[in-house]
Amino acid sequence: MAGQVVAGVDIGTGAARAVALDRGGRVVAGSEAWLGPQRLPRGEADPYRWLEGLVLAVEQLGAGIPVALGIGGQGPTTVMPAARRALTYRHPAGASSDFAGQHLAQAEEMSRHHGGGDRPRQMWDFLAAELGGSPDTQAVWPGQEPLEGFGDPIPVGSTVGATAGDSGLPGGILLAPGANDAFLTAWAAAIDRPGKGFDPGGRTGGLGVAAAPSDHPVVSEHGIPGHVPGVYLVGGPAASHGAMLDWWSSMTGRTVPDLIDAAAGVEPGSDGVIVLPFLEGERAPRWEPDLRAEIHGLGPASARGVVARALLEASAYGLAHIARDLARYGITMNRMVSSGAPSRSSLWVSIKASVLGVPVDVPSCPEMAAYGAALAAGSAVGWWPRPGEGEAGDWPAPAFTTFEPEAVTAYEEGLDRFIALGDEATRRLRERT
Repeated sequence: MAGQVVAGVDIGTGAARAVALDRGGRVVAGSEAWLGPQRLPRGEADPYRWLEGLVLAVEQLGAGIPVALGIGGQGPTTVMPAARRALTYRHPAGASSDFAGQHLAQAEEMSRHHGGGDRPRQMWDFLAAELGGSPDTQAVWPGQEPLEGFGDPIPVGSTVGATAGDSGLPGGILLAPGANDAFLTAWAAAIDRPGKGFDPGGRTGGLGVAAAPSDHPVVSEHGIPGHVPGVYLVGGPAASHGAMLDWWSSMTGRTVPDLIDAAAGVEPGSDGVIVLPFLEGERAPRWEPDLRAEIHGLGPASARGVVARALLEASAYGLAHIARDLARYGITMNRMVSSGAPSRSSLWVSIKASVLGVPVDVPSCPEMAAYGAALAAGSAVGWWPRPGEGEAGDWPAPAFTTFEPEAVTAYEEGLDRFIALGDEATRRLRERT
């Protein structure tokens, strides 16, 4: 298969991102297709818009026709094809449940509003079927219980057929439905040994840390199997880390890069301004979908750069809050991989390293979920093992640049204040309800 490539696509909230890998795991091309706004209620989407974005992203790669295409995206997301409707992780249905519980709650919600008779699908299974793959399967990560009514389970990294040639893509490309962006990012980032962690970035963010079941019973009870046997992922997603910066961009009329440049001129601690980034509620570790964002410490001199700096620091505090919660169970992180759009900012990454107190590795390919989807495609054609069937080092990974942490007193004080303010906001919410 010399000279051939596999491709992977990650369907995000606002864009479809694709990468092409050669047999050695080298990124030979990348592309991004913006999806545009969908004027639907929060958490609802037209899944055929995702299909259009996927096709466009693959067409724009310019790396030749891939031998296989892996597909992943935001999750949990459930599609009802006949209704042309999907519910994403942003929908309140099952928001406080685990991955399977949220899928099932989303399916029940759509069945109630759009009628029965239509099999619910995971996003990646739906997209593979629309391109020509089997409509009767669901891709299952190692150790993941199949979702009832979603199709016959097959392992991630398996093929479900090939493109039919009627979608805009050439026929004959093998199709490999993948998994949600967090699983794929962990796979791509080689989170394969206890103590390694990752933040997938994007609109939400979050923290997953690799651990062994012997570390603590909470790992075997609540952890999710990783791509290497005997390694589990614990932690959870946040709700709005990237979305908060997008919100501030819309409020100020400044681009996100402009805001980050302004934030670089502000000292650590953001002049006493601190943000609770709960724009769309909060997931780990509070699991309170009805929380809302707050800004504390604003004064007459609080320019947009001060708030921008506070938003960057808040995303780091949110990750550190998850890490502190895991440490109560004896699960510690000694290194983290940062990917997605936040990893393109040296300032943002350095803040995370110093707040968390660990080195942070930034991959040369920031679109790690798309890289993981490409690994699934490579597994489907036998280039690499499927997740759960190999050992650490059996899969390629991009090169990394490391940011070392610095001890910053303002961050230590800011984290304590962040958690205390969040505790108070949670108390007020529970008193109202």
